[in-house]
Amino acid sequence: MNKLKCKYIFNEQYNPKYINGAHGGITPQGEIVINFYLERNALPNSQTFQVDENKTAPTEIASEPSDLNNSFVRVIENGVIMNYKSAKEIHKWLGSHLERLEELTESK
Repeated sequence: MNKLKCKYIFNEQYNPKYINGAHGGITPQGEIVINFYLERNALPNSQTFQVDENKTAPTEIASEPSDLNNSFVRVIENGVIMNYKSAKEIHKWLGSHLERLEELTESK
């Protein structure tokens, strides 16, 4: 049996990121692009509060932007572009890990 050893080289800037979504599709060159994002509530640029002398907590009376409560953001920090063969292999790899995770979850 032949052996093949693979060594991993990590870039100094390697820093895994948490994601909870992805957006992408097929490029004009026939490759797959995936942009990973973190979806969260929007944060205000500024807030204005009314402070009453007899209250301990101020009351918000305005925020910028004004539609803050109806907004969310998707922070995109990274993405990948891959060819068909790589996408199939990653699909297979991810599927096998999902199956293992489901088995572990069901056994609890």
